[in-house]
Amino acid sequence: MDNWRKSSYSGEGDGNNCVEVAVSPTRTAVRDSKAPTRATLTFPAAVFTPFLDALKESGKEL
Repeated sequence: MDNWRKSSYSGEGDGNNCVEVAVSPTRTAVRDSKAPTRATLTFPAAVFTPFLDALKESGKEL
């Protein structure tokens, strides 16, 4: 996946404490912006939004 973008929750300053996401029609990939060449998490497109919704409901900070 080549269309990586930083999370809108990157914070102030240089935004080093964030994740990057890349979206395709079939999947969403997530990686650590500080180590972009390391492993990524890949989610099927149909489960990524429910995953984020569950995090929001649990009160965890995204």
